[in-house]
Amino acid sequence: MSFIDLVEGPLFTLSAVIFLLGVAWRLFGIIRIGRKKDISPPKGSAAMGFIKGNLRHFVPRGIFAKRTAMHLIAGYSFHIALLVLVVGAAPHIAFISERFTGFDWQPLPRWGFILAAEISFAGLIMLWVRRISDPVMRLISDWDDHIGSWLTFLVMLTGCLALQESHVFLRAQHMLFVDIWLIYFPFSRLMHAFTFFLSRGNSGATYGRKGINL
Repeated sequence: MSFIDLVEGPLFTLSAVIFLLGVAWRLFGIIRIGRKKDISPPKGSAAMGFIKGNLRHFVPRGIFAKRTAMHLIAGYSFHIALLVLVVGAAPHIAFISERFTGFDWQPLPRWGFILAAEISFAGLIMLWVRRISDPVMRLISDWDDHIGSWLTFLVMLTGCLALQESHVFLRAQHMLFVDIWLIYFPFSRLMHAFTFFLSRGNSGATYGRKGINL
């Protein structure tokens, strides 16, 4: 078995299973904790508060907008552009079609891929620079935060290097980092991709039940 067959075959299957089971286990554990029963009379809707709590946090309040502008721009740039790359890059579409869906869709043009990659790289680098330069962010950050950033950067970098498919090793190298990233994901703060809506929603539900306007 060649290296590319290993990282795209058994190792990818193993990492995908660990990713799915790990994410499900973490989410189940969080939901299972539940919330302390509130015996006070409800003054509003907790369900509506859950929804509002999530939607409200997508844009900072005016008083914080200026201080968090860099974080907001970098965060949205990185996450949106990365999503575009994952679902719009021609090699990704071919891989997803072959392994999962059985159908494909129109890929990004080459210039679109390059633009999205540059935006995503810029956003990720800005977020990491803020993490190491801002006194508060530096204080609350640990190795888990940095490893997640570095792993994501390496996945993206090796993906760009493999784009031309000039050498099979470049593609295998990219897939190896993808496999490592998938295994690391459920046990790190990268899980915020799945848990942020629970955290925001929990606070929103509490405020909504108490009748506090979000």
